[in-house]
Amino acid sequence: MTDDFRPGDLQRDELAGVVDLFGALTPDELERALEELAFKRQASVDVDVVSEAVDDATAAFALVRYEDDGETLLAPGPAAFPSLPEHAEDLPHILEVPTREVDRETADAAVAERLRTAAARAVAEEDAAEMRRLLDVTYDVDVWSDTVEVDDIRARLDDALDGDS
Repeated sequence: MTDDFRPGDLQRDELAGVVDLFGALTPDELERALEELAFKRQASVDVDVVSEAVDDATAAFALVRYEDDGETLLAPGPAAFPSLPEHAEDLPHILEVPTREVDRETADAAVAERLRTAAARAVAEEDAAEMRRLLDVTYDVDVWSDTVEVDDIRARLDDALDGDS
């Protein structure tokens, strides 16, 4: 076996690409998919590394985590540019995972809540770098969703940044 997957090996857009192959995946299904990709690379993947990469992608809005019928699902988020890592095209043939339709209403609500919370925290902490990053995310959300209203969040971030100048 070669080296294990490291967090940097699990790129946000590649995670979103793997998830996008199926519409949405549970965290366990994504872990199994990554184990298959690691096997193809003659490597192994650590559950903690997967969890860290998924948390990072979720924090970056490349993945959205939402609940659907009591099940936690991951779907490509507004800041994702899904791409497929090497050998990913084989995953639908290897894994016995259903293709899911993303519940857009629920995913949109999850992104809206997460963005509001992150923006409020960044403003409260006067974290200008995070406010600028989240301001960029509001533009991604505008393109990604027809239903998530981000004008109030954008205005709050703009006002806080103008006060920083």
